[in-house]
Amino acid sequence: MRVAVALLPTLTAVRPLLPMAATLLSYEGGLRLQRYFRGNALANPVLIAVTTIVAALSWVDDPKAEYTAGVQSLALLLGPTTVALALPLYRSLPRIRVSLVAVFVSVAAGAVTAAASAVCIASLLGASDLILRSIATKSVTAAIAMAVAPQIGGDPALAAGLAVLTGIIGAVICGWVLDWTGVRDPRARGLATGVAAHGIGTARILAMDAEAGAFSGLAMGLAGLAAGIGLPLLYAWFAP
Repeated sequence: MRVAVALLPTLTAVRPLLPMAATLLSYEGGLRLQRYFRGNALANPVLIAVTTIVAALSWVDDPKAEYTAGVQSLALLLGPTTVALALPLYRSLPRIRVSLVAVFVSVAAGAVTAAASAVCIASLLGASDLILRSIATKSVTAAIAMAVAPQIGGDPALAAGLAVLTGIIGAVICGWVLDWTGVRDPRARGLATGVAAHGIGTARILAMDAEAGAFSGLAMGLAGLAAGIGLPLLYAWFAP
């Protein structure tokens, strides 16, 4: 009892660091499991980390506030991490230059389809107005989704959660879907993954093929740019 009382100030002091430590340890555990299962898509480290954190937060009184405050410094790294994906993009510039028209057309079509289909399906299922506005950003990386969502009347936390969920699902099934549909060209595989599953999908396909990862990073960036500019403009024009 005395030991517990003596350690109480220390435990109180380190508690704000627990969310970050738990997040990093969960992700590291996910990476180890993925290596153990030889890169199996179902052993996605982000999926494992999210599942672990959600289970742990179910025991916390105010999970959203405490976890958000504890991982603020990690959230600040989302932007630089996304920019770092430009390195494989730079290495594949010669092949990108000869495919610019196809890249812009496919990314534009994919970005519009991703946002419109999500909003239409959610609307048909009876989703609220807040969910509709938040789900419109689900196919861009979480950092962009959190910035765009408030501009169109959505919730940043919900938008980020939907974006992460979309990325996880895309990372898990992208390889299977592309193989099943007969898409073999690494450029096409990368563009499809980047538009549909942003950063998480890009990280997955980059581990499988460097060229596909470069095109995925390009598609992710262009789709994010389109969402960042287009969605607020559409909201300004059509919002009641």
